[in-house]
Amino acid sequence: MIGGGALLSGCASSPEDPLGCGTVSGYLQPDASTHWYRVVVTHLNGQAVVSKPNYQLAPGEYEFTVAELIDDPNLSVTVTARVPKVLKLNIQSHQRYHLGALLHTDKRYMGKDTAYWEPGVWLQEQHECQFELSPETK
Repeated sequence: MIGGGALLSGCASSPEDPLGCGTVSGYLQPDASTHWYRVVVTHLNGQAVVSKPNYQLAPGEYEFTVAELIDDPNLSVTVTARVPKVLKLNIQSHQRYHLGALLHTDKRYMGKDTAYWEPGVWLQEQHECQFELSPETK
């Protein structure tokens, strides 16, 4: 596992907002009537992570590997078809991105069909985010 500090130290911040960051969240339950469901983050930029509600990240491109948590009684997909997928995001300062799994309801999925869902952002909103200065940088 990579700790937040180790991951963030390698990221470049913009010169005009050196402490600015974006937040990626996976804890909110989307409205199921929209066919969005929760996901759990398993990897960030190819590195295994312990899932947590929020990830504060410097602006830039990131790859999130996520597993869907779709709880729909009409979904008859085998456990082997429930494989994680990668979502690429361009994080901007002072934005929060709520990750989710979009269930495709246009046909019936059964067996080992992995096309029943795709990862995405179901809500993006303005959010104040700043990295804390460590004692040695103050």
